[in-house]
Amino acid sequence: MSELDYKKKGFSAKEIFKYPEMLTLIGFLVLCIFFSIAADSFLTADNVSNIVRQVSINGILAVGMTFVILTGGIDLSVGSVMALTGTIIAGMMINTGLPPIVAVLIGIVLGAALGYINGLFTAYAKIPAIIVTLAMMEAARGLALLYTGGYPLSGLPSSYAFIGRGYLFGVIPMPAVIMILVFIAAYIILNHLPIGRYIYALGGNEEAVRLSGVKVKRIKTFVYLFSGVTAAISGMIMTSRLSSGQPMAGEGYELDAIAAVVLGGTSIAGGRGHIFGTLLGALLLGVLSNGLNLMGVSPYVQRVLKGVIIVGAIYYSSTRQKD
Repeated sequence: MSELDYKKKGFSAKEIFKYPEMLTLIGFLVLCIFFSIAADSFLTADNVSNIVRQVSINGILAVGMTFVILTGGIDLSVGSVMALTGTIIAGMMINTGLPPIVAVLIGIVLGAALGYINGLFTAYAKIPAIIVTLAMMEAARGLALLYTGGYPLSGLPSSYAFIGRGYLFGVIPMPAVIMILVFIAAYIILNHLPIGRYIYALGGNEEAVRLSGVKVKRIKTFVYLFSGVTAAISGMIMTSRLSSGQPMAGEGYELDAIAAVVLGGTSIAGGRGHIFGTLLGALLLGVLSNGLNLMGVSPYVQRVLKGVIIVGAIYYSSTRQKD
């Protein structure tokens, strides 16, 4: 949005910086400039392609997380669901010889089912989301380890590699194409369908939404189901990239997804945020991680930085909520 557009809405140029999406965009651009100077290989075609592939997986996870956080919830199970669905997809192709498209559909249905279970216990049993999804995180990871015996499943058909390592028109990485499609679908749901308005309203004032006659439990169940689907899509891409089903894949990815959502300006309390901000948050984290790796910064230090970023973003979100 241009400065003129902000002025038309009654905002001065200084007030633009009050918007977290703008701050995230500025931070992303500053990081790109800094790492392009600090690391010679940062702006190479191979490295940019690598960043896009890495961002795609977290970005897709963050889309589902955005839906959940907008309602005031949380989903800690996305990394484990991603691993389980990825190993199931691999196993369906390796052990039963199913075509990739059928195996992928089975994985997505499984992701939807696990998300639906999260939604049922959160919305209908009224168990706090952090407890339900923490239990699912452990259960899904355990199932992935049981299914694989704790070992990677290798021997995927070569055609399946196109999803995670191929290019559209020989230029655009396929994971980026899938991520863009997921973001477009999310944008349409949140901004052009009635359920999107209910998701925002639910995070703002759940009781008012309930009194207006909206089926609150169904909306809550849907957002967790959607989060499960996005986790399965990420698992599909990860399995293709690695050419194997990894039962320990996605460990800690739930924190990356939460960080991308909060950095993108979505309020941790729900009711406020934008899917475009989530994309910016995922890009910022991807560039930060890649740049620090190129500079040889210890992964342990990176984890500390990520924790500081998450706390800072949540603090900023909470102070905006009080204004």
